[in-house]
Amino acid sequence: MASKNAVVASGIEQDGQAARRRAAPGGSAVSGSSQGLDEVDDKKRQPVKSSPTLLQTLDEWEFIIAPLIFTALAFFTRLYKIGLSPIVTWDEAHFGKFGSHYLKREFYFDVHPPLGKMLVGLSGYLAGYNGSFEFKSGERYPEELNYTFMRAFNAFFGAVCIPLAYFTARELNFKRPAVWFVTLMVLCENSYTTISRFILLDSMLLCFTFTTVLCWARFHRLQDQSFSLEWFTWLGLTGLSIGCVCSVKWVGLFGTALVGLYTIEDLWNKFGNYKMPKIELAAHVGSRVAGLIVLPFIIYMLSFAAHFTILENSGPGDAQMSSLFQANLRGTEVGKDSPLEIAYGSRATIKNMGYGGGLLHSHVQTYPEGSGQQQITCYHHKDSNNEWFFYPNRAEPEYDGEGPPKFVAHGDVLRLIHAQTGRNLHSHDVSAPITKVDKEVSCYGNTTIGDEKDHFTIEVVKDVSSNTDKTKIRTLTTAFRLKHTSLGCYLRAGNVNLPQWGFKQIEVTCTKANNPKDTFTHWNVEAHWNSKLPAADANAYKSPFFQDFIHLNVAMATSNNALVPDPDKQDDLASHFWQWPILNVGLRMCGWDDSIVKYFLLGNPIVYWGSTASLGLLGLIVVWYLIRWQRGYNDLKQSEIDQIHYAGIYPVIGWFLHYFPFVAMARVTYVHHYYPALYFAILTFGFCADWMLRRRAKEVQFAVYGILYTAVIGLYILFMPISWGMVGPNRQYSYLKWFQKWRVSD
Repeated sequence: MASKNAVVASGIEQDGQAARRRAAPGGSAVSGSSQGLDEVDDKKRQPVKSSPTLLQTLDEWEFIIAPLIFTALAFFTRLYKIGLSPIVTWDEAHFGKFGSHYLKREFYFDVHPPLGKMLVGLSGYLAGYNGSFEFKSGERYPEELNYTFMRAFNAFFGAVCIPLAYFTARELNFKRPAVWFVTLMVLCENSYTTISRFILLDSMLLCFTFTTVLCWARFHRLQDQSFSLEWFTWLGLTGLSIGCVCSVKWVGLFGTALVGLYTIEDLWNKFGNYKMPKIELAAHVGSRVAGLIVLPFIIYMLSFAAHFTILENSGPGDAQMSSLFQANLRGTEVGKDSPLEIAYGSRATIKNMGYGGGLLHSHVQTYPEGSGQQQITCYHHKDSNNEWFFYPNRAEPEYDGEGPPKFVAHGDVLRLIHAQTGRNLHSHDVSAPITKVDKEVSCYGNTTIGDEKDHFTIEVVKDVSSNTDKTKIRTLTTAFRLKHTSLGCYLRAGNVNLPQWGFKQIEVTCTKANNPKDTFTHWNVEAHWNSKLPAADANAYKSPFFQDFIHLNVAMATSNNALVPDPDKQDDLASHFWQWPILNVGLRMCGWDDSIVKYFLLGNPIVYWGSTASLGLLGLIVVWYLIRWQRGYNDLKQSEIDQIHYAGIYPVIGWFLHYFPFVAMARVTYVHHYYPALYFAILTFGFCADWMLRRRAKEVQFAVYGILYTAVIGLYILFMPISWGMVGPNRQYSYLKWFQKWRVSD
């Protein structure tokens, strides 16, 4: 009988091994059980091997049979009744419309990278859709649009997540019951089912997040086979997955950070191995750089290259891009019939050349503070308030519309007059509304009323058509700066958005910093009208791809940062980060009339609450072993420590990386922002169940896992109407409203 002071280790158990001995301070060596010896004796007495039974065959082929069954169930749950609701539901209004732009090849702008939306466009193409539907929220789909196929295309990515979860749990060295438990939680997570059944990006984001984790886990298991073909294959697949997930949504960068932290740790350990040749260490570093940095970046850039290639026609997103880029789109008005050289009296739109820059703009509204004069902003939408006249300064003769044209040149002192209000572009010694170190820029006076603070000196920076000729200002090709003649500051439009009183448009200031390389002080003429001058060829010059790539990404980041909650509006769909892990709130995806099919975005309670609790439980497990280690107990072998490290702690790190950025973000957030983090919490739940049960008796494992399986499946079935569609009066689903925040039935 074992001593009562003995300590029995828990952790990884290799199949077929007998129980191990442990020694504790003050205790003797302990035998875990005599069962191992009995098994050996039984094996000695076994007769000649007979043909395997059906159970043995099923057990041997479980790694194929189980994922096939789970995958079949996944496709059933994701596809059943997928076309039940014939109306545009929730964000289908956005992403369906973006897919339409690809089919019509019209350039558009969005805050997300293009890969997922290109796949939506592909689903429309395969469905025979021509891109003509506007995807207005709540509108009924037309008969000729096979929306069911487009939804099913997206559901494919959601269904694939289930076998990916299965194989990931295997690669994390979970025992079979825990592998099934993780797979079952992903299969029976109601929010994953619901979000996968519509024309959205979330199923693609989740799919590529799952592939990234699987490839990372498999790559880690191959550390003892460095530089083998399989090792290189999984390294490349990890990089490919990272590139894909980042090309769907920038949330993928959080998964990239997880792989990056693992890579840093791995290389640091190799750096500390003094027996490793320096050439081998350099090869490891080079392989990681190529596979995990260069390859994902190439994938990401290729998605934008395809984006620019497909969207060759002018569309609603033109103004977010540079003037040269727009001029080369088919059907654009930019540069069309525009004269080449700018003359006094010319009417023009002036584009800021900083990444994400807009058009110089004014409107009748005034600043609520400061001078109280007419506002100056940068605006991406094209309208008549973006138009300006080039006029001589007040010391020169007044502009003569009947005389010969006089061209604007480098070094000229001039005025810019707003075409709609007739006021002068103006600056003075008043602090800008947001960027206080800069001067306010406003519109003031008119053609006859004003002063020297209406004067700007034009300074040519470069010209695509000729870097040496600065005698004239040319449409599209000339980059110039506008220096305030009196204050000596430069007109600038950084990516700073004004509050609601400025309609969230970009702040324009006059900065004292004289930095010729600051592209936010660079401007060019985008469109130009002057009946006295001949039209030029707008397609004579191309915009470089890399410049367009950076420009669009900065514009995406700027617009994303501008998605902050509006205090003047109530957003019933928005939620806070603290509500997600405890399943405090759901989301209505459509109207709640009795006559339509209703969908409610809410998770499986046992999956949410169990996975959230497991995050804290894992912390307790780690603290428990650390305390025992400090007291001199040797509970764990190195393989068991590694299991906690890579299969337990790393999923928690993944959850942290995907969750806490939304804590710090100022932008408006919704429940679906938690779904990538939820997967890492599910893996943590699976690890805790596996770790605490793998050494227990089979009867205990059957009982506990049986309860967990039943709870997950039972609650999934109970809440299935919110995923497959609630038909009829919502009052009949009041039994699903467990909490006041779950607005299922009112």
